[in-house]
Amino acid sequence: MAPILSSFKDDALIALDNLADRASGLVNPAVRLGVTGLSRAGKTVFISSLVHNLLNGGRLPVFEPIRSGRVSKVRLEPQPDDAVPRFQYEDHIAALVRDRVWPDSTRAISQLRITLDYESASGWNRMFSPGRLSIDIVDYPGEWLLDLPLLAQDFRQFSEGTVQRARAGTRASLSREWLALASVSGATAAADEGSARRLAESFTAYLQACKADERSLSTLPPGRFLMPGDLEGSPALTFSPLPDLPAGRAPKGSLWAMMERRYEAYKTHVVSPFFREHFARLDRQIVLVDALQAINRGQEALSDLEQALADVLACFRPGTNSWLSSLFTRRIDRVLVAATKADHLHHESHDRLERITARLVSRAAERIGMSGAGLEVMALASVRATREATVNHNGHTLPVIVGTPIAGERINGDVFDGERKTAIFPGDLPEDPEVLFEQMDGHYNTSKPTEAERSMPELNFVRFRPPHLEETRGGLKLSVPHIRLDRAMQFLLGDRLA
Repeated sequence: MAPILSSFKDDALIALDNLADRASGLVNPAVRLGVTGLSRAGKTVFISSLVHNLLNGGRLPVFEPIRSGRVSKVRLEPQPDDAVPRFQYEDHIAALVRDRVWPDSTRAISQLRITLDYESASGWNRMFSPGRLSIDIVDYPGEWLLDLPLLAQDFRQFSEGTVQRARAGTRASLSREWLALASVSGATAAADEGSARRLAESFTAYLQACKADERSLSTLPPGRFLMPGDLEGSPALTFSPLPDLPAGRAPKGSLWAMMERRYEAYKTHVVSPFFREHFARLDRQIVLVDALQAINRGQEALSDLEQALADVLACFRPGTNSWLSSLFTRRIDRVLVAATKADHLHHESHDRLERITARLVSRAAERIGMSGAGLEVMALASVRATREATVNHNGHTLPVIVGTPIAGERINGDVFDGERKTAIFPGDLPEDPEVLFEQMDGHYNTSKPTEAERSMPELNFVRFRPPHLEETRGGLKLSVPHIRLDRAMQFLLGDRLA
């Protein structure tokens, strides 16, 4: 897909950016780490915990450079891209550690640079390497990544794909008002700004309904419709797919022609710059996935997440960077797909969560040729908000998790105040991931659940507050606890600090 995503002009600009990055890297070696994920996957929490653990000597036994004592100094430095907002690490970590609330989710792109001074593990490298690596963390919404496939689609293809999804399963009832309005307006009717605005608003309401917690659907491009920022109200965001387009070209002056022009403007002025200026310059990538939320919402949400991840992985340019090729282009040679919120399960189910996540991405990984060493799947918790325990229930010993539910969370009619701890048996994930993916003819019947849907596990999830961190005698807060954050760091960064 990569050659289709960019034009000759884009390729030339990307090559210039890479030359500039490589020239800078001769003086100050750096790796650009992209951090993304769909809503509620925990991007902000992941970055905040990673940086906090590095800065505060966190427990990172699997991250070899820290375990071996080869890292001598860690510090935050000014980011290299002055036009990109800084990731507000200090505000986010204060929310986690001081206020014990989860920080606001990612709404736009941001960046942070953290630099490590280290001693190479190789005596030969110690003679030539400066022993310094800057990690430029680029945080961006996963919804923006889902827009990249649009660069390879014209308006007709975009409309057909969107409408086909809208007429299936749960989406059918959610899209009824928008599709009815689009049919009444008529693709060949005269262009009218009022009609365009009403269609765009109705289409956006449909996307928002799909994204709502009770449904948790994931494949929802265009991404900026859900987080418009300063583009809200602009013509580039005032369009809608149109159903059942007739054969041929859009008549001049028609609503169809207006929507098609604005769709192309969205690709030109919104999607292409993101691809060229940010995505095409990444070296490593982590994609955070809230698989538990999708499992909890049922088979349709899980299947939709699988499609979203397929679209995401199809955008990557996998492969190994040679010294010569990296001067002009850049490949993401390591991708980590991480199922977050592992602390919501007992550790006995962590390997099952990993297998389910691996199944979610397996087909897409094979298609792009990244099913080997360049792709890793794991279950992690960037911030561990619970601890494990056991309870006796009706003569049986049950593994439970213990934590402080967020104020307003309910369990069996009991409403929590945000201060009281509780023990929860979260349920068991199936040993065989295929149980969750079986379908009948690929269709969903919301009135009659399939055998696979009846086999979905009964899970009991609530949202927990961040943990209370003890202070040392010197008044310093201990580092944020986590699950497998160090394993993620080793895969993404360990070889660059060898």
